Amino acid sequence: MKTKNIIIAISFLMLNIITLKAQTNAKAKLVLIEIDTKEIIGLAGYNSNEGSATEITRLELDKLEIYNMVNKYDLEYLINKENIQIKNCFSTYCISDIAQQLKCDKVFTGSISKVADKLIIIFRVYDTKSGEFEKQIVKEYLSLPLQLPAMIKYTLREMYGLPNSNEETKSMTDKFEFDETRNNPYKSLLRADGPRMGVTYFTGNTATLLNADKSEGGFNAQPMMFQFGYQFEKQYLNEGDFQALFEFLPMVTGLDQGLFIPSFTIMNGIRNNKNGWEFAFGPSFSLVSKSHGFYDNNKTWHLAADTAGLLDKPFLEQRLDSRGELKIQPSFIFAVGKTIKKGKLNMPINAYVIPSNDGVRYGISFGFNSRNRYESGR
Repeated sequence: MKTKNIIIAISFLMLNIITLKAQTNAKAKLVLIEIDTKEIIGLAGYNSNEGSATEITRLELDKLEIYNMVNKYDLEYLINKENIQIKNCFSTYCISDIAQQLKCDKVFTGSISKVADKLIIIFRVYDTKSGEFEKQIVKEYLSLPLQLPAMIKYTLREMYGLPNSNEETKSMTDKFEFDETRNNPYKSLLRADGPRMGVTYFTGNTATLLNADKSEGGFNAQPMMFQFGYQFEKQYLNEGDFQALFEFLPMVTGLDQGLFIPSFTIMNGIRNNKNGWEFAFGPSFSLVSKSHGFYDNNKTWHLAADTAGLLDKPFLEQRLDSRGELKIQPSFIFAVGKTIKKGKLNMPINAYVIPSNDGVRYGISFGFNSRNRYESGR
């Protein structure tokens, strides 16, 4: 009999322990009533209905698996059955009444509003037992309504101490991060137009001809020249860490040497959104003075008119010559650069090389511009 009583007592104790453990591990019952978004309804880029932020928040809370969430269908049923008014219920007194009527452990509420150029997200969790808000978070983001789902996700994860991607959150909070699709929607592109200036250096036969006397067809100029122009930039891809763009660059070279050498360059490039490094290449067209002529056996240059009276007509070729006519000189350019950002100011620095049979040409340029935006298609 005594043994039987001991077994019963042990069984009862184990049952209590199991019950207590189950109660301890049970998730709190939480009701999400409404996220107030009245202040951002109609905001450019926010095209969803009034309840979309609430549904996004409900979905992200479900993903966290912290609470036993009351789904929206059960909530609608209880509201209709008990005739409970949850519309515009954001005050502590109203939330307390709702919690008692719905017999839940927690109530989740919050708001999303626009202040100046920021979106402010406020989330709060009301504890029915204590009658107080046990959790609250306030987060500021850039005014990027299209990124609202991501903002809600990152805010909830931070609220419950879960890790977030620092790179992704920074792109929605730091105004002067390099542009990409998260903080610069595709319909609003960055146009980094601006002046460019620098120096270029000619080598090989081209440098020799530039330095030669004008009586020999030279230009009496040094092979290093100043140049200036203006860059027009058009993005056609802006995804993730990279953006692809076309660059149009009219320039004038040689004014410091008494020369006027206009050029027009078209480059296709790719830029890293995170650090500003870029690489570009494309054709360049310069307007230079050239003439037809030939070299004699002593490597002396003669104009084509000097063939008069010669029995053996030499092979005529074309080269730079200050006595000639203006011709278009095509070439191909390879460039690398980095854009340094200081607030709204961009400072691009680029180095380039132009290979040629008459000598390789090198150059370095820099410029400045401010962030300007324009609509896609303009």
